[in-house]
Amino acid sequence: MLYFAERARELGLSLSDEQQAQFERYAAELAAWNERFNLTTITEPAQVETHHFLDSLSALPVLAAAQAVGLTTLLASTARAIDVGSGPGLPGLALKLVWPGLQMTLLEGTGKKVTFLEHMIQVCQLTGIRAVHGRAEELAGHAPWREGFDLVLARAVAPFPLLIEYLLPLARVGGWILAYKGAAPQAEIAAAGDAMARLGGELAAAQALHVPGLNERRSLIVMRKIQPTPPAYPRASGVMRRRPLGSSQ
Repeated sequence: MLYFAERARELGLSLSDEQQAQFERYAAELAAWNERFNLTTITEPAQVETHHFLDSLSALPVLAAAQAVGLTTLLASTARAIDVGSGPGLPGLALKLVWPGLQMTLLEGTGKKVTFLEHMIQVCQLTGIRAVHGRAEELAGHAPWREGFDLVLARAVAPFPLLIEYLLPLARVGGWILAYKGAAPQAEIAAAGDAMARLGGELAAAQALHVPGLNERRSLIVMRKIQPTPPAYPRASGVMRRRPLGSSQ
């Protein structure tokens, strides 16, 4: 990861020696565990740096702008956050390494990935972070999960009309929701119809992301929770998948 700190500076991030060492250990452990478990299809070190770590961190300047604060102010703040479908900790664990005030929950439905996340929390000697084995659609109907988070994250989890039903019920009123997407975020938003508003959210931003060293198109959809999600949502997983919000009901 020879260029990682330099590329992070392009995002406005000045990594400490400890943070750089944590990311290097993260990359090494991800490669080692991936020999036994299928955690990710991206294992080449340079691609881990760009496609995983920098891709995860690229949302921070956009979130800071949406909140009308400087990046330094954002990273000095505290927030209750949840990463839905965290996989090997992306973006949640990567964000925690640069934003220590996050009280981060890494929510993951696959047990072997939860085991890896728990291992990484110990290896990096992190506090204020936990890995939970579960699914958003099952937890979001109940306290303390429902409307319990200031920041809700998801990266490469599901199509947007389905994704928002996973995410918006978890955000408190006034909270923020980040959906990492590929190209054409406006097309995905249009496919959701009025579902965002129906679930209590509004669009704050939808724009291309600058990921240093990556020549592929990335985008971020930023939402704000402006009113409580109706009690009927989220629906059962099977119903959500058969009839995503935004489709003909």
